Amino acid sequence: MVSLKLEGEKFILLNGAGGPEFTFNPTVSFFVLCETKDEIEQLWQSLTESGKVLMPLDKYPWSEMYGWCADKNKLNWQLMLGKSSDVNGQKIVPSLMFTGDQVGKAEEAINFYTSVFDDSKIQGISRYEEGEGDVVGYIKHAQFNLGDYVMMAMDSSAEHNASFNESISFVVECNTQKEIDYYWNKLTAGGEESMCGWLKDKYGVSWQVTPAVLPKLLADPSKAEKVTKVFMKMRKFDIEELVNA
Repeated sequence: MVSLKLEGEKFILLNGAGGPEFTFNPTVSFFVLCETKDEIEQLWQSLTESGKVLMPLDKYPWSEMYGWCADKNKLNWQLMLGKSSDVNGQKIVPSLMFTGDQVGKAEEAINFYTSVFDDSKIQGISRYEEGEGDVVGYIKHAQFNLGDYVMMAMDSSAEHNASFNESISFVVECNTQKEIDYYWNKLTAGGEESMCGWLKDKYGVSWQVTPAVLPKLLADPSKAEKVTKVFMKMRKFDIEELVNA
């Protein structure tokens, strides 16, 4: 496991053995607002090197400069010229694309997520209109907050041959068992449980509901091995059992 920060946002990288079904795909991409043309051009050049261009960096109706690419690791990025203040200063914003069996459910999912997390709100929704290349009324672009964390979503009825999978998950760090129980029960409703705090919600999006104390326990040489053995057997985390391991 490697933990790092990109533009102030925390990312955790894992080596997985899930096979090709866990490969990155366009259903989850990372949206980056760039303040200048030099910035977006330099970032685009770096991300597309040995990668794949999905939408060329160009002028579009919604932006003077925008592009969508997959980097050499197949991770998807959307770059757009704009102001970071439009996303509350959060430079990198995850974007969910609802396709296949989930297409048309973006708005339902946004309403669900904002009902689960406190202090959440929908900042704006733009819908497809006649002649815009998708089903009228489907979400073309939406931005919402889960607490102070900004996310985006869209529908796409195009044939992508891709769906949400475990290659990208969203971590919910909890300080108490009550919080773990709450988020686990809410997010697994209609979805499915997995091991070690992992779950899929009813839309197929993967989450990890984890205790905030876990990294500290794993960093203690006298407890790490025992704690690991205990949590490897868990689905939903039990903080008391981990602490007492």
